[in-house]
Amino acid sequence: MEAEETGTGTEAGSEAGSEAGLRCLVTGATGYIGGRLVPELLEAGHTVRCLARTPGKLRDHPWAEQVEIVQGDVTDAASVGAAMRGIDVAYYLVHALAAGPGFEATDRTAARVFGERARAAGVRRIVYLGGLTPDDVPVEELSPHLRSRAEVGRILLDSGVPTTALRAAVIIGSGSASFEMLRYLTERLPVMVTPSWVSTRIQPIAVRDVLRCLVAAARMPGDVNRAFDIGGPDILTYRDMMQRYARAAGLPRRLIVPVPVLTPRLSSHWIGLVTPVPRSIARPLAESLRYEVVCREHDITRYVPELPGRPFTFDRALALALQRVREAKVTTRWSSASVPGVPSDPLPTDPDWAGGSLYTDVREQDVDASPGALWRVVEGIGGEHGWYSFPLAWAVRGRLDRLVGGVGLRRGRRDAERLRVGDSLDFWRVEEIEPGRLLRLRAEMRLPGLAWLEMYVDEREGGGSRYRQRALFHPRGLLGHAYWWSVSPFHAVVFGGMARNIARAANQGADPARPVTGAAV
Repeated sequence: MEAEETGTGTEAGSEAGSEAGLRCLVTGATGYIGGRLVPELLEAGHTVRCLARTPGKLRDHPWAEQVEIVQGDVTDAASVGAAMRGIDVAYYLVHALAAGPGFEATDRTAARVFGERARAAGVRRIVYLGGLTPDDVPVEELSPHLRSRAEVGRILLDSGVPTTALRAAVIIGSGSASFEMLRYLTERLPVMVTPSWVSTRIQPIAVRDVLRCLVAAARMPGDVNRAFDIGGPDILTYRDMMQRYARAAGLPRRLIVPVPVLTPRLSSHWIGLVTPVPRSIARPLAESLRYEVVCREHDITRYVPELPGRPFTFDRALALALQRVREAKVTTRWSSASVPGVPSDPLPTDPDWAGGSLYTDVREQDVDASPGALWRVVEGIGGEHGWYSFPLAWAVRGRLDRLVGGVGLRRGRRDAERLRVGDSLDFWRVEEIEPGRLLRLRAEMRLPGLAWLEMYVDEREGGGSRYRQRALFHPRGLLGHAYWWSVSPFHAVVFGGMARNIARAANQGADPARPVTGAAV
């Protein structure tokens, strides 16, 4: 069962493995689909090179040592050209869900650079994953997100390099934004007043079937240069999908009342309040759901033969995704890629940093427990485990962040016990991790500046360990300085309480999955 969703030992891999492997370039490997495609390509016998703006985010993936990782950006012709050298198949999996004003121009530029550099390097095929668009709506009338996805596909198809453009609607898999949105709306709202798009027909597809098509596309004949609609066997409304989710999760049937007054903007606010998906991502998803997205053709079967039981039904895809969530074996999540608009500057390493003011709050605690026991508590922080101090303050901060369009506190964790560089962790992201010693988090909430939280574990002479905690803030302008001084009176409660409770949890031998007294749950 597990292999069917993660792709380990897949039909595509075993079939393609009998031929000589291809040299594949994967962009978007830090994202939801890209992070799952890389091991699929390796399983199929291909060699893989990953292009990433921040290569360190791929460092802790289980396949990192089996691939070549190069630094670059899809909008930078020089880095893309260098990454294309010696490549047979180039995967374009860069999708910006509402990266702010001008994102369509950025997508257009990136696609042109990618196509031009691929042609110059003699790449044999480009493979692109885009969005399924309705048949009866002119392209210029589509939502900005769908319009941009369609335009990127056209640019790549016109690049002079044979291109396979796969077009999918809602992708169902553990950790996908569409699945998380469906999951939280259904679980949290037994009765809901919904936008009219809950009655729109959709043809969802399992992430496992998307990956199978992506892998097979690498070996399409050289004369194939076209788009393919891909979808599962079921055509459903969003209302049907919520009711089927309720049944699969063992929940009572939901009462759903659609109303025509909820615009995509209002819908995105509603989704943002109920689910972990922030408004910046919820809005393009909601806009896309207004359109009927059903496959117009199934020509992909000429190159990806259907197998018994494949593609997965919607119910089967749900069951596999729910199994993964319950077993805490989600390999990638929608939040794996950085959220548009959040700070990404690295922590300045020079204590006397010349870049401006750097405020700090430092706390230390002696701990009787071993360094290993203390580290287990540190690495288990966040998500359902809480933040070990003043739960109300963390909850309020998260809600305020959601109100201004931030990610809020509900993204949780990918894995209940283990973290890796690049993981999202509530409204933080793991910037650095040295197992057993250091966890550094970078804030992704909306702030007038840049913020980090560091947690260190040291061995103490004579036994036991020492916990060191450092919060850092680099203010942006006068507002940033005012923000720091306005919240600093609460640091003794929030950060001081965190240090004390983490030390106490380690001393008590607490299971990180069970919050101790004072933990934020």
